[in-house]
Amino acid sequence: MNYVWDLFMSQDPPKPPTTFAEPWRVVPWRDKKKDFDYVTAYEPHPEAECLRVLLYGPPGTGKSSFINSVDSALRGRISTRASAASGYDQSFTTKYRSYKIQRETPGTFYSLVFSDIMGIEKVSGRGVDVENIKLIMRGHVHDGCKLFPGGTPTGSDYRESPTIKDKAHVLVCVISAATLNLMDAEFVRRIKEVRQEAEAAGIPQIVVLTKIDEACPEVKKSIRNVYMSKHLKTQMEQLSVTVGFPMNCVFPVQNYSEQTETDEDTDTLILNAMRKIIDYGQDFLIDNIPPTEPKNRYSE
Repeated sequence: MNYVWDLFMSQDPPKPPTTFAEPWRVVPWRDKKKDFDYVTAYEPHPEAECLRVLLYGPPGTGKSSFINSVDSALRGRISTRASAASGYDQSFTTKYRSYKIQRETPGTFYSLVFSDIMGIEKVSGRGVDVENIKLIMRGHVHDGCKLFPGGTPTGSDYRESPTIKDKAHVLVCVISAATLNLMDAEFVRRIKEVRQEAEAAGIPQIVVLTKIDEACPEVKKSIRNVYMSKHLKTQMEQLSVTVGFPMNCVFPVQNYSEQTETDEDTDTLILNAMRKIIDYGQDFLIDNIPPTEPKNRYSE
């Protein structure tokens, strides 16, 4: 009797399940066409010309890789146009640069512009200054400007009177799920400062949570486990509490980093996030571009 009891007590207790029984957010797997068509057909107000998406966040979180991943999902092949690097603890991007995505016909582009900048760093004298992010958001910085820490764009790099087409229409904070727990108070403070500036300017904001496969073994097994993973949901809740983004403004994705071919499920998450980016950006344009007055036929 004692032998049986000792044997029972020596066994490891059962581990709690790492996934939910049902996904807590619905994703239309294998039906990416709806989001693909939505993104590719999008046309903003002519006064805006393109929807301008500004990405920011700590270095190494996958800002440039997300641009490449959207490019890859829309074009059906892996793209590496935006310079990206892995394993960097400081910014690989060195200047403010915008990217368009070419359609099938050469010389034609989707109505989206992605603006990439240096990462926000906790060390003084490195990375992009929050003040410069504010200037970029409000359209004061010309594309191609090299952003020196501690410096402010001047001369030909500075736009005195920006119009709606120069401003950011939606702000995307890119954060790595794999290193979320390593973000210190200084990172959080700077991100909150950028958020407050965007809020004051009425610019909508979302989070793209990258490297979900590195953060969760269940997602590494299958990306379809993204909304089944208890760990990822906890990560998103932590991010929501720490930085202040509502849960429905946080979108986990897996960037293309190792793959040489695109994948339906990876595309699905990327395009689903892009649809929300477009929706929020379009709301900003609706609120900030006055409706065209109907022409009075008696005034001619």
